[in-house]
Amino acid sequence: MKVTKRTSIAEARRTARLTKYEIHDVLRNKRRTWVLEQLQQSQKPISLRELSEQVAALETGETPPPRNIRESVYNSLHQTHLPKLDDLGIVEYQTDRKVVTQADGFRQVTLYMEVVSADDVTWATYYLTIGVVALVVTTLSSVELPVFAELSVTLWAMLFFVLFVLSALYQRVTHKSVHLDLFHSLK
Repeated sequence: MKVTKRTSIAEARRTARLTKYEIHDVLRNKRRTWVLEQLQQSQKPISLRELSEQVAALETGETPPPRNIRESVYNSLHQTHLPKLDDLGIVEYQTDRKVVTQADGFRQVTLYMEVVSADDVTWATYYLTIGVVALVVTTLSSVELPVFAELSVTLWAMLFFVLFVLSALYQRVTHKSVHLDLFHSLK
């Protein structure tokens, strides 16, 4: 690999933490966000051709997307977006092979992305809902409302606590959560 100014800057950048301003700058562009979403979902390297096809389909809502849109997306990813993400250490873009993979900074950016479909519920909403339901149910149990008084307040509280713990474990396993040290680095 030929060492260029861009390469040495990118290598230095890979060891540094991203600022929240850099992350917001990356995420304010829809094509870059879609690239990151596709990489997050696939968990493996993606070819530029496949990536441009997926991004163009998201952009147009058509499968397959029109050829001119695919070409436009391909060129903008190749010339602008992927080099920027590579320079920031978010992805590794191998220009010779035209393959994109997650880099060290990718996990920092996912702190700011909670990818859900329009019909889905975010984890924050899920936990808030469990908390509100737990509060209502334990309150109704404590005033001995017939259906809720069948179990003691303590038992209801324990059931909701177990639900919180199991939910957190499920989230941790399925979403490969980011280590807490990344939170501190983004302050």
